[in-house]
Amino acid sequence: MIEYKKFKLDNGLRVLFHKDNTTPMAAVNVLYDVGARDERPDKTGFAHLFEHLMFGGSANIPDYDAPLQNAGGDNNAFTNNDITNYYDILPASNLETALWLESDRMNQLAFTPKSLEVQRNVVIEEFKQRYLNQPYGDVWLQLRPLAYKKHPYMWPTIGKEIAHIENATLEDVKEFFYKHYGPQNAILSIAGNFEDSYIEDKVNHWFGDISERTKYERSLVQEPVQTELRTKHIDRDVPADSFYFAYKMPDRYHKDYYTADLLSDILGRGKSSRLYDKLLKNMNLVSEISAYITGAFDEGLLVISGKATRKNTFDKIETEIEKILDSLRTNEIGEDELTKVKNKLETSRIFSDMGVHSKALNLGYYELLGNIELINTELEDYAKITTKMIQDYAKMNLIDKKCSKLFIHSKQS
Repeated sequence: MIEYKKFKLDNGLRVLFHKDNTTPMAAVNVLYDVGARDERPDKTGFAHLFEHLMFGGSANIPDYDAPLQNAGGDNNAFTNNDITNYYDILPASNLETALWLESDRMNQLAFTPKSLEVQRNVVIEEFKQRYLNQPYGDVWLQLRPLAYKKHPYMWPTIGKEIAHIENATLEDVKEFFYKHYGPQNAILSIAGNFEDSYIEDKVNHWFGDISERTKYERSLVQEPVQTELRTKHIDRDVPADSFYFAYKMPDRYHKDYYTADLLSDILGRGKSSRLYDKLLKNMNLVSEISAYITGAFDEGLLVISGKATRKNTFDKIETEIEKILDSLRTNEIGEDELTKVKNKLETSRIFSDMGVHSKALNLGYYELLGNIELINTELEDYAKITTKMIQDYAKMNLIDKKCSKLFIHSKQS
């Protein structure tokens, strides 16, 4: 059980605090309710660009990292299609250093041509190295627009193309910042060995004077219902043929989300999963294979992906995968198999909640979902999933008309 206190500042900043007396360290997590889905189709990659710009200096602090490192701390950030998250981990005695730094960059970034140019070049280089010049790097640049035709999930977090970042102006950057990075669009969560009154006092001191900005109202283009199989074949200079089958799945708030998550584990999590056992261990058709969900807030994807051991075996691989899926659609799985994946998930969750940063991050995440109590009760939702629910889900959702298939053919002999 993770206990927490919750309060809200007049400027709209939501604050969560978990008292953790098991560690001398503290975590400060700032989650902004903005991701790649909030970008304009002609100006993509901005949320990811800001992941970098927020470390480029604020109006008062030219170097974000130095004061935190001097205080014995470390920091990082990540962006996905739904959220942008920044976190600091440091000795609890130096908590105010992190609060000072986070509040200052929330209040106003430096917005200098130099900072924009430096971070723009970093992002462009990352785009080239990770997505264009790395084997299989452009998978999501290909798969997302195949699976999504209208919703902004059709582009990855890095953006559609380098030109969108190359052409970003200071005015573009300022507009995006003041639209999304104010206190009214953020959740601050803190974990550490403090008293409630101390946290309230320090948060009010460092964040209370930041002006509230106009609340961003999200209005996204809805994705039309997919009614037919989509396939795409591309040739790439990669070591082996690879494949990606993306099945549409419910959004993060839907009751069937948990069923899809467990089903992906049954299919492709670990060496005892059905795909691994059949295609890799017994038939040697693939050198690696997995199944996972994207965990998207809106309609997401359950993805089966792998690499073939030999060229020109896609038909055979596809046939064997379909046999496994048909078995799930036709028959209920055994109770032991379902219990096993539930136990693995529970163990993973328990370990992930042990760290001070994980607690702070998860508090912010579930608050954003609209039900912070899920941090303590979500495992109960997984426990309720039955073998019949697994079969019904597979029958309704693991079907071709809800699937987009990407095949990458290796040019290498």
